[in-house]
Amino acid sequence: MSPREAILALNLLPSIGPVRISRLIESFGDAEGVLRASADRLKRVDGIGPETAKIISAWEDHADPTKELAEAEERGISIITREDASYPKHLLQAYDSPILLYVWGEILPRDKHAISVVGSRRTTTYGVNATKKLTYQLAHAGFTIVSGLARGIDTAAHESALAAKGRTIAVVGSGLARLYPPENLALAEKIADGNGAVISEFPLHKAPDKQTFPMRNRIVAAWSQAVLVTECPAWSGSLITANLASEYGKPIFAVPGPIDKPSSAGCHQLIRDGATLVSDASHIIDDMGELPFSYNNTESFAEKTEATPELPPEEAAVLDAMEQGSEYAVDSLIQASGLPSSAVTAALFKLELRRLVRPLPGFRFIRR
Repeated sequence: MSPREAILALNLLPSIGPVRISRLIESFGDAEGVLRASADRLKRVDGIGPETAKIISAWEDHADPTKELAEAEERGISIITREDASYPKHLLQAYDSPILLYVWGEILPRDKHAISVVGSRRTTTYGVNATKKLTYQLAHAGFTIVSGLARGIDTAAHESALAAKGRTIAVVGSGLARLYPPENLALAEKIADGNGAVISEFPLHKAPDKQTFPMRNRIVAAWSQAVLVTECPAWSGSLITANLASEYGKPIFAVPGPIDKPSSAGCHQLIRDGATLVSDASHIIDDMGELPFSYNNTESFAEKTEATPELPPEEAAVLDAMEQGSEYAVDSLIQASGLPSSAVTAALFKLELRRLVRPLPGFRFIRR
């Protein structure tokens, strides 16, 4: 048995989470050592009772890692462990990080520059529109959008990231062969088809339940650099995600809503508790510092360097018309670039998101 199959076998066992599996591996040196251990020896590990020890010592009655690997390969799903280079580094900082991940799609190095966007399943028009606006701006600026593929805010976040030609990671609370909710299968396929990845720590055929969603939420919280809550009531699971992120030391951002709407009560509570109020993506970008990536017209990203990034033609034309340190009115940029006013205004907005220009009073701009 390979080390990967041994770890997979442990993950397939019922009622044993990542924390106890980590303790076992630490005690026995590796996953293979855990599977070879006797029930009596297993019971000496903190948190491993007689029933759990019995399950582990008879693991072949409960798990078939060879079959699981074969089905994953057939479905185009890869399985990565903590030892793999593609395993998200931010997850390693969580004390209860998944011992492995099923990945439908591809995780790229730039996905470490991520913002998690969460909110209620039951949305209002206001919440959906706020989510679409902010997520589109963040994705266009180069951040990978992480969310949970749930109905409501999660769906709006993934869809807006795709509309911005950005990347998005969907972390689900079920096995990838039992994708939930089923109506988001087409969205999941679009994400996996070169636009990000659909992720789960659960065996392929694991059905969602009341435990899988909180476990999913901790991955959403740990993966990203910050969490944005766009709409949620006071009892929402999104508050759990935000609290987890706060425990991991991540900044929390929240969108305010109408004071008489219960759908925004959770966001208001977060703001009272210290979350940063957000009405535009620039508020998040300013707090996060430099943009993670520059982006060109072929929809590829590269790590930001001191050199001016390759830009889409209209953005490049407007930026080329600006000298460093000089202020420009929009009319002068229209004349210098030869572009229509709508194109110049759109280009300035995108250049501002990239932190290449800075707005000034009087609708004037200066090149950074």
